[in-house]
Amino acid sequence: MAHNPGQEPYQPSYDAPTTPFQRVELPPADQTVSVPMPPTAGPFRPPPAPPRRGFVGRLMTSVGDIPIKVVYLLAAVVATVLAVVAIFALFSGDEPNGAEQQRAQDAGPAAAPGVQDAVTAPAPDSLAFPALPGKASKVIGTVVDERTGISYPKLGKPWAARSFAPFVIAQRVGEAEVPHTMVASAPLPVTADKPRTSADYRDLAVRAARWSLRTQHPEGGTVTWTGSQKLAKGKGWIVGFRVDYTLDGERRSSQALAAVVEAGKKKPAMLLATIPESGKSHWRDLNTLVKGLRSA
Repeated sequence: MAHNPGQEPYQPSYDAPTTPFQRVELPPADQTVSVPMPPTAGPFRPPPAPPRRGFVGRLMTSVGDIPIKVVYLLAAVVATVLAVVAIFALFSGDEPNGAEQQRAQDAGPAAAPGVQDAVTAPAPDSLAFPALPGKASKVIGTVVDERTGISYPKLGKPWAARSFAPFVIAQRVGEAEVPHTMVASAPLPVTADKPRTSADYRDLAVRAARWSLRTQHPEGGTVTWTGSQKLAKGKGWIVGFRVDYTLDGERRSSQALAAVVEAGKKKPAMLLATIPESGKSHWRDLNTLVKGLRSA
């Protein structure tokens, strides 16, 4: 700015560069400044981690989030599945397992009719029933099984009518224990297409014998075919067989028969009869059943 004569010299509003600096006093080098920390309750500890829950705990938490209607629905489905499994476990034990199927393949065709394991070979196309030893029991009537549609001889003492699930009608001697002494009928407890030929009925009779082997005799029994023929009256097939097994450390046997009969029902009828050697004086009763079995 230009200087005007007669006026006071211009003075700036700030210190001129020549103004001396203000002296700042610093503390001695050996002095320290302490900054107090906020009070604490003790040494620092991180907050505790939430407890780990196992599979059951996580599952229960998840279930707790599911609406109660969905829980009831799932429970009903599980109950239904278990019921179906239980039914098939009871009535579908006629099929061989993998090891038995492999043995069947290894065995190849039957070398001769008669002496074969029922699991590995079919029954002979034709084999006459032998006259079994013993004295035939008196026939005191006819059993008419209306549910299965068949009839067969009702045997006198020591046979007696007894309840014996899963059979519809049963005659037994003594207690219900393995090996059984029984004559019993029921709808065929295996799943199969409707039989059309004699060979179909024979195959089903073999499957019925397998089922009997698993459910009415000691474990590990083997079969020797003793008879295989058409039903005397009506459409069906009967197989006779001897079951050999070990019981109480001794080798023993039972005589038995299995028959499948067409009786106009949804499923063919099945007749089973087994008599262990402890009752071999009644083995002849099997011959009586073979002759008297027919559609009702």
